[in-house]
Amino acid sequence: EILDVFGDIALTLLIGGYAQRWHLRDTRKVQERVAGWRDYGGDVFPLPHPSWRNTSWIRKNPWFEEELVPMLQERVREVLK
Repeated sequence: EILDVFGDIALTLLIGGYAQRWHLRDTRKVQERVAGWRDYGGDVFPLPHPSWRNTSWIRKNPWFEEELVPMLQERVREVLK
């Protein structure tokens, strides 16, 4: 109900598994949801939790910083204009 108060939300960052499961109703694992980030359009970005434990995951998945992060940065710039 509270999300309805905000009206049109231009960008949603779903950080971690709980947020992703609740908003997306997607039963895949976090890694699969993040890897499929293009499946959700350019207004929703599933992201891993920013924990030190994810450092190795980020190293093993270079596409995250090479593809997803630049696209997310671009979307943030667009939304803030």
